[in-house]
Amino acid sequence: MKAYTNPGSNRFAILSILLLFLVCGCSLTRRLQPGQALVRKITIQGVSNEDFKEAAVNYVDKEQQPNNWLNLQFYYFFSRNGKKNIGDPPAILDSNLVEFSRIQIERFIQNKGYLKAKVSDSIKIKDKKAELIFTAVEGPLFKIRKIQDSIADKNVRNLYRVNRPRFSHVQPGGRFDTDSLAYDRDEFYLIMKRNGYYDFYRQYINYTYDSTFRSSVVDIKMTIDNPAGKSAHPVYKINNTLIVVSNSEGRTPGKADTLKVDSQFKFVDFSHKFKPRTAIDYIFQRKGQIYDIDRQTLTTSRLSELNVFRNVPNPTYTRLPDSTHRLDTRIDIVPLKQMSNRVEGEFLFNAGQYGFNLGNTFTDRDVFKNAAILQVKLNWSVLFDNGSSASNPNGISNQDLTVGANLIYPRIISPFTKLPILGKYGVPHTTFSTNYQLFYEQGLVQRTSFINSITYDFAETAQKTHTITPINIEFSKGVINPAAQAELALNKLYAYSYLIGRTIFTAGSQYTYQFNANKLNTYENFVYFRGSLDVGGNTLALLASILNSPRDSTGQRTIFGRTFAQYAKAETDFRVYHSFGGQKQLVFRLNPGIGIPYGNSRQLKFADTTFTDGLIFEKEFYAGGANDMRAWLPRTLGPGKFNRATFYGASSGNTKLPSKGDLLRSRLKYLDQFGEIKIISSLEYRYKLVDDFFGSVMKGAIFMDAGNIWRLHAQTNAPNVEFSANNILPATALDIGTGLRFDLAFFVFRLDAAFKFKDPQFNGSDQWVLVNHFNELFHTGPFKTAYQINNSGDTYNFMQLNFGIGMPF
Repeated sequence: MKAYTNPGSNRFAILSILLLFLVCGCSLTRRLQPGQALVRKITIQGVSNEDFKEAAVNYVDKEQQPNNWLNLQFYYFFSRNGKKNIGDPPAILDSNLVEFSRIQIERFIQNKGYLKAKVSDSIKIKDKKAELIFTAVEGPLFKIRKIQDSIADKNVRNLYRVNRPRFSHVQPGGRFDTDSLAYDRDEFYLIMKRNGYYDFYRQYINYTYDSTFRSSVVDIKMTIDNPAGKSAHPVYKINNTLIVVSNSEGRTPGKADTLKVDSQFKFVDFSHKFKPRTAIDYIFQRKGQIYDIDRQTLTTSRLSELNVFRNVPNPTYTRLPDSTHRLDTRIDIVPLKQMSNRVEGEFLFNAGQYGFNLGNTFTDRDVFKNAAILQVKLNWSVLFDNGSSASNPNGISNQDLTVGANLIYPRIISPFTKLPILGKYGVPHTTFSTNYQLFYEQGLVQRTSFINSITYDFAETAQKTHTITPINIEFSKGVINPAAQAELALNKLYAYSYLIGRTIFTAGSQYTYQFNANKLNTYENFVYFRGSLDVGGNTLALLASILNSPRDSTGQRTIFGRTFAQYAKAETDFRVYHSFGGQKQLVFRLNPGIGIPYGNSRQLKFADTTFTDGLIFEKEFYAGGANDMRAWLPRTLGPGKFNRATFYGASSGNTKLPSKGDLLRSRLKYLDQFGEIKIISSLEYRYKLVDDFFGSVMKGAIFMDAGNIWRLHAQTNAPNVEFSANNILPATALDIGTGLRFDLAFFVFRLDAAFKFKDPQFNGSDQWVLVNHFNELFHTGPFKTAYQINNSGDTYNFMQLNFGIGMPF
């Protein structure tokens, strides 16, 4: 398999598409029939409040709203072939719809307190392009003079008067606004539903207002009537609950598993797959409690979040025929199919480098009949490099195979105490995980890792979530190719040899805190934060100290004959989301991290060399990739100002007779650029392009990424790779780019094109590669030729294309 793209053809294709859209744009009005005009502009005049002026545009009929330019181009382009559901059809001027829009705008302004407002309309047409002008004469602003209530039921009256100050937007002296009246009605309706008034309806609440006063004031009276033929509104309590689980097709055939659990619950299961506790643990309406719509919603939400049920509608209620005002509840549930299998794949390419990633996830959604989920995952990644060398003759650069199993329980499982179900803000989980990973770098190393852990996650509030891994045991073993080992030793690169070739294990704990993760798919203004801490080896160090265990040849303590690692690693992800209305959004991201080896990993001795920074290979930071510095491939940036051509020495320029530098450069490719400190930042502007693009919403993005990784301490054989005050800005990489996101509702398919702007591997002004060598963006010139010679045939690519699923952050 070989991927190849011709830069010249890419540029020609882009120019062709732009030219096509320009031609379409020039011919838009030519497609109109005689007497037709295209609505291209809406103007609102005479509205003093800027917010109301902006909102008034939304009351213009949708068919008279000016088209998004790109939406219209797509419609005309694809409608030629009969596909009229791509993009938006043109907004053709319609005088009847203009009049309808005028009436809607007039009502809107009146509802905002200008009760005497009048709106007129006019139309300007030039070159078959129409501008709609709506001119308002507002008149006086009416304010509220006094508010009264008339509520026959004294209990309801007391409930209203106690709560009204907490929710009401209608106050004496304020602007009269019918939207505020509607808001107050909805808020009190919910208060009634939270306090047992099951059969209370919004229609019981009515507002009357008198605006006949010449002084531009309004008197408001709120009335709540009793039900017909009753002296008060009844308060209902929960009685018995029936839970019915159908089969996965939503049917109830044959004999069901039926169990009367207690005085409240009866469980009927036609699927024969669940125990009663599966559902009962997340039913928050208990016998004897007053009916509460919030508890009803909470029950439905949590049962859905178990991820074992396909359909969980709102419960249905039946009033008991006696006069006790009790409700019997019925909850009908349709389960998902118990077994499922999902295959995923990705493909990446960049000039001579390409590869694929294949994944398979098998899921059993009801292990042990208690909604526990078993997931078995297999992932295989292969990276090819056509720049073959003596150490890499077949072009395969590396392979990564991961096999893992997760057993996820929808509750906190602890051997020490029986904990309550922490489900008010989300379903908590206990995850037992085991994973095996095999990493193979052609001509260099084979590493195997075993990781076993127990993890708890739960929500403290709707915004705050916690993930705790009290037990995380990792075992890693590396086997270096003998020829590579000899070369590394000859060049005294013991740190690399030790990093990738050692056998080590550790036991540690991890903690992650997230804030506002529930808002990530919204367009609100908010701040998101994720912080994680990973600490390992302390318990083993204490045990080794107590047992006075021996040290190995590198000076490390051993336990049970094996060395162990001690470290602390922290990482944060801080983002600021700012909305510009609609689906326009600006996102700033700062993602710093640091890993510190200490104790048994602080200072290591190998041969005649002493070195520091003994983090586990799997714990090091790397830069580059579709979610990081997007103009660089993964593991190809940093640390600091690290330059592979300088570090390994001059290249022979001949792949058949490689120099020592060529061999080392080839063997350590994608593994020699790591660090203990990471700082990545991004600024991305997101916007909508097309409402309907083959069933998806096409969105765009413009972005800039800045950052790098650094070593914790200075390295004798690699200058300017350490983190220091005078090496932060010079070693910071910068890229710019643009992308498309195809939102299919259930997932987002993403395509980004990122360009290297500042590359820290070079010095001084030469770092500004896109400015200095823009003429080589799609062509080979002196700069790319020199780079290829000095780097054993590797090509320098200004642009990186990234395909992915989901947003970059």
